Amino acid sequence: MAAVAATCLALGGLAAVAMSRWWLPCLPEAVAPACPTPHHSEAEACGEDAHRGDTGDEWSLELDEQGRKNAGVTLALVGLKDFERTISVPGTLVERSGQAQVVVSAPMTGIVTRIYPIQGEAVSPGGPLFDLRLTHEDLVEKQSTLLRAMEELDVVEREVARLEQVTASGAVAGKQLLERQYEQRKIEAAIRAERQALLLHGMSEEQVQRIVEDRQLQQSLVVSVPPISDHAAKAGHEEILQVAELSARLGEHVVSGTRLATLTDHCELYIEGKAFEQDAGVLGRAANAGTEIAALLEGEGAGNAAGEIRVGGLRVLYVENQVEQESRALKFYVVLTNELVRNETTPDGHRFIGWRYRPGQRVKVLIPVERWKEQIVLPVEAVVEEGVERFVYQEVGDRFVRRPVHVEYRDQSHAVIERDGTLSPGDRVAAGGAYAIHLALKGKAGGGPDPHAGHQH
Repeated sequence: MAAVAATCLALGGLAAVAMSRWWLPCLPEAVAPACPTPHHSEAEACGEDAHRGDTGDEWSLELDEQGRKNAGVTLALVGLKDFERTISVPGTLVERSGQAQVVVSAPMTGIVTRIYPIQGEAVSPGGPLFDLRLTHEDLVEKQSTLLRAMEELDVVEREVARLEQVTASGAVAGKQLLERQYEQRKIEAAIRAERQALLLHGMSEEQVQRIVEDRQLQQSLVVSVPPISDHAAKAGHEEILQVAELSARLGEHVVSGTRLATLTDHCELYIEGKAFEQDAGVLGRAANAGTEIAALLEGEGAGNAAGEIRVGGLRVLYVENQVEQESRALKFYVVLTNELVRNETTPDGHRFIGWRYRPGQRVKVLIPVERWKEQIVLPVEAVVEEGVERFVYQEVGDRFVRRPVHVEYRDQSHAVIERDGTLSPGDRVAAGGAYAIHLALKGKAGGGPDPHAGHQH
């Protein structure tokens, strides 16, 4: 029996060795390490990629030039730079109170006989707006008085000239000459007074001078664009206004003080921010120190992934001294210089402009809180979020390889990445198009669950 048992054991061992070629290949998937391969050394398989994140083709994607264009891929260079942590405060663009709107009123009673601009047109100071046919009795009387005084002055001046000659010869006493000279000075004073009265009635200096030279009453008056007393031209802008409203109608009879038009000046706007009450200290320090701040304005697909335009180099103009009772918000104001995006003149001579920033646009004001030295800072669109995971896609040759990263801080524009060796200065990562690469990789994997889901990097 012992011999039979030994023979059976030997045959069983041989059978096991023979069958191992069928069942042993299943074992390495369960117990063998992932790095070594039959054709690569351990250093090659578990080298740089092992400590920098994902490896293998399943988390890398090869893109040619056409594929990059289709995905909208743009690259960001990894480097170390200082980063300012900011707080974001909501705001709105508003007009400069008391300066943005100019009301043009009728300087005297008359009938509107011509309207030069059309609504929305751009006009400059001194340009014509309306023609008025004058019907004001007082104005007609003032012009008539001025003309009579001018005629009287002509007569007296001739008489003075004659008396000067005869007085010099002794034919006439000098008293008569003195009386005429005194009368001449009185008439000249009256003329100056009448000229000033016409200017106060709304006539220009040129129109009054025309009355004096032509010796004719002015039957019409040109209402011009008023000069701008406090304009953004000091910041390099042209003095320009827009016709926001035309209140007068052709043929309408208007009295002195009637509103004819409303002009707007949007060369400069204010950002009206509404900070939380607890942010008053940060806001006050920024205003007192003249700290440069930035603003993110609604755009049209420009600036960053959110379609916002970033404007830097701004400063807080002033902070209100009271907190709103209901909202508990603290208002502050920032000056924003506007930019022309349209400046065209039609064939019939009407000029139209368009401003980049408009009252009513929503704004996010970024106020610096603290400064961090030598950080890895990437555009916020370069970081892809999936659950608790954060990834970037590094360019390695013609491929983009997924790298898990830890985001220490992020705001509307930038993300600060932990310096743990995953990324190094000089690396290039996808900024624009990073999420498109991520979706392409998930599609390549068949849309299955993320094998890294739940990992903490």
